[in-house]
Amino acid sequence: MIYNTIPEGTPLNGKVPAGPIEKKWQSHKASIKLVSPANKKKYTVLVVGSGLAGASAAAALGELGYNVKVFCIHDSPRRAHSIAAQGGINAAKNYPNDNDSVWRLFSDTLKGGDFRAREGNVYRLAELSMAIIDQCVAQGVPFAREYGGFLANRSFGGALVSRTFYARGQTGQQLLLGAYGSLMRQANTGKVQIFPKREMLDLVVGEGKAKGIVVRNLENGQIESYSGHAVIVATGGYSNLYFLSTNAKNCNASAIWRCHRRGAYFANPCFVQIHPTCIPVHGDYQSKLTLMSESLRNDGRMWVPKKQDDKRPPNEIPEEERDYFLERKYPTYGNLVPRDVASRNAKTVCDEGKGVGDTKRAVYLDLSDSLKKFGLKYIEEQYGNLFEMYQRITGEDPYRVPVMKIYPALHYTMGGLWVDYNLMSNIPGLFVLGEANFSDHGANRLGASALMQGLCDGYFVIPYTIGDYLAQTGAGKLSIESTEFKQAEKEIQESVQKLVGKKGKKTVLELHRELGLLMWNQVGMGRNQKSLQTALEGIPQLQKEFQENLIVSGDANHWNKDLESALRLWDYMELAELVSLDALNRAESCGGHFREESQTEEGEALRQDEKFQYVSAWEYQGQGKTPILHKEPLEFEYLKPIKRSYK
Repeated sequence: MIYNTIPEGTPLNGKVPAGPIEKKWQSHKASIKLVSPANKKKYTVLVVGSGLAGASAAAALGELGYNVKVFCIHDSPRRAHSIAAQGGINAAKNYPNDNDSVWRLFSDTLKGGDFRAREGNVYRLAELSMAIIDQCVAQGVPFAREYGGFLANRSFGGALVSRTFYARGQTGQQLLLGAYGSLMRQANTGKVQIFPKREMLDLVVGEGKAKGIVVRNLENGQIESYSGHAVIVATGGYSNLYFLSTNAKNCNASAIWRCHRRGAYFANPCFVQIHPTCIPVHGDYQSKLTLMSESLRNDGRMWVPKKQDDKRPPNEIPEEERDYFLERKYPTYGNLVPRDVASRNAKTVCDEGKGVGDTKRAVYLDLSDSLKKFGLKYIEEQYGNLFEMYQRITGEDPYRVPVMKIYPALHYTMGGLWVDYNLMSNIPGLFVLGEANFSDHGANRLGASALMQGLCDGYFVIPYTIGDYLAQTGAGKLSIESTEFKQAEKEIQESVQKLVGKKGKKTVLELHRELGLLMWNQVGMGRNQKSLQTALEGIPQLQKEFQENLIVSGDANHWNKDLESALRLWDYMELAELVSLDALNRAESCGGHFREESQTEEGEALRQDEKFQYVSAWEYQGQGKTPILHKEPLEFEYLKPIKRSYK
């Protein structure tokens, strides 16, 4: 890729409605077009992904009367990665009476994202957060409750109020089961069809609109085409690009990347999140990392020994010889600073030689004080399954010595396909929900907001906005026998056949690990011009290795994880170039994107609002060609950008 000169396209319009921010969504709903109940049955909507965003959207659309087809990479929607979200879901209910409000959630989210998100989208998310909790309670989600029966709340990073609803350390699992129940209810009525073990490999565009998808049946290798009046992609994020991340190994970027290759703009790809509380890397054999919920920072204190290379066990290091570095640097927020701030500071103290454990790339998360103050029963009720998981993975009992070793790791991705206020991409008829889009979190996501966005998009936004699109376009479908479908099928078959039987010397796993290591070292927590150029020079070498020296076992007509992974790896390699290019182009620090050339004297991220107060949306131009950069200016009418401080 040539990246010295980046061509720029036309400015983008996010189509945020006019009017006071607190009335935008209600006014917009009142003005958009409707599809009558009798006509909804004429429309087919294809939903790719069955996590919280996909399952809730499919259930809601089925309830409305649309014909919905859901495509799931797993054998069941219950196995979607949303199940792994542990800590909670935010909502501005103000149950603890600590002065929370829609405005405060809006403000915390916009500030937490370092003012790199749209005001209108963020306010709508905060506004609808309360309805999400009501919806989930009605579904029977077993949120934690106080003694008197009221729903309980706890604190999370980036906020000075307690607004996080939770179900012990299994919130994602319980929310997904609620959405799954609603989804299966519609499947039982026949309004929703579920296609498990299918992977989307192409988007079909006809007459300038999204008209269908082409998928691969993972069991028998068959290439299948499906036509619809609109396509919803809700396939999550792309942090497995870095090989080691907190995501399940089946999580991948292929669906959104194939949409990007068909013309969908990819927005802010360099905005990836590093989560501070993960079990550290402990061997070359690992294929993924395990997240310890951010909720542990409610009751846990992060620290390292003050002395470098201190090999004493944590319980033998006296209080005066400990550095509670977050409490020292950020006395107002303490251990509940946002994830990007906590992660960078954990890396800094390890770089200073104060890291702990065998690798010295870890810090302590200490729950001793809370255990003494609240007792064992409280800790078990709040975090029991997390403690059990930590013990199984590390062999250390956090009840006996209540000090965990943690270190930052790749987690959520704020970048994704560009969408407007209606959650529609620049390709008409292609809607993108949840983590697969870019819209609500800016440069850093606050903890407990992923579940909120996924359910907000699925239950309370897309049922309205997709109706507006369908009412304007009518009920015409594109036949799967059309040239557009047949051409897409042919291209997929050719790409599969090129991979099957490759007899090189490097496995997909080896090449993916090399790509991930390159990205982590050069485009990880700290980035600079030299490291980004190193990445952009190294990725083409890995692409060449992929083409010339890859080995792929098995055939294309049976379940073949090697082939699946190879198809995804090439997409990752192309995406890695775009992530690096976007990071190189954005010569400022904001949120999780930390350009070392742009920092304050205290080592904090330094934005360059006069140059980079925009969404970067990239248009694909072909393999090896520089993409076109489209900019969506970000305007802040209600909350002016300020210096982001948690001190």
